[in-house]
Amino acid sequence: MIRICSILLLGMLFVACGQKEPTPPQPPEPPTAPGISYPEYQGQEPTTPEQTEVYEPVPPVVAPKSRNGAPSDALVLFDGSGFEEWTMTRDSSEVIWHLNEDGSMTVADKTGDIQTKQNFGDLQLHLEWRSPADIQGAGQSRANSGVFLNNLYEVQVLDNNDNKTYVNGQVASVYKQHIPLAMAAMPSGEWNTYDIFYRAPDFDAAGNKVKSGTITVIHNGVLVQDHVEIKGTTPYIGWPKNPSHGKGPIRLQDHGDNSRVSYRNIWVREL
Repeated sequence: MIRICSILLLGMLFVACGQKEPTPPQPPEPPTAPGISYPEYQGQEPTTPEQTEVYEPVPPVVAPKSRNGAPSDALVLFDGSGFEEWTMTRDSSEVIWHLNEDGSMTVADKTGDIQTKQNFGDLQLHLEWRSPADIQGAGQSRANSGVFLNNLYEVQVLDNNDNKTYVNGQVASVYKQHIPLAMAAMPSGEWNTYDIFYRAPDFDAAGNKVKSGTITVIHNGVLVQDHVEIKGTTPYIGWPKNPSHGKGPIRLQDHGDNSRVSYRNIWVREL
């Protein structure tokens, strides 16, 4: 009896002193990334699935393959029928590269680069290219060409098969800036594919770059440039420069050393 009274007395003292019995453990808060706040995910936590379902805007319907194997919303820049979408870079005259019976075009040596008549900003670009099967030259003088985005930023075209060169200038490099993650070229004389995703840099009113552009390259189905930062122009000599610019043409290079590179099936989607 004395023991029971003592327990009751201790309980009364515990309550009298304002002490509360321990609360049961609560489930942990859902993990959040520190320092990151998304305004659309603020406020009271949704309690039904419908509260996080969005129905507008509806994405446009795009047929994956239409004319020349391009998506239905793409502009076909070259399908083998002619150079209607292209011009010579040097003087805006008609293209004098070779138009081949197999639906491809080949660089006409020392005639100069060609570029699109239309200007582009952010884009998805598909093209196929081939080095000649009969190998001539070495290093940067073997089937050298290039794809210039915005007329300024080069993705390298080169026959690197058993042909060593500086790795930031090898095939599928962002020239002199980014080494490709892999060497995924087809054997010399066979067709390669490039799928390039380009986001242009942003400039303020004073012409200062405020956001770098990016390039992603898939070479023959292999990711070789993964959303890499464009540090500026891609010159052969000197540091990258960052001139203010808007949209610009896509340019294909005549390297001037009998490269004999061929192109086919070129299309672009503006993003």
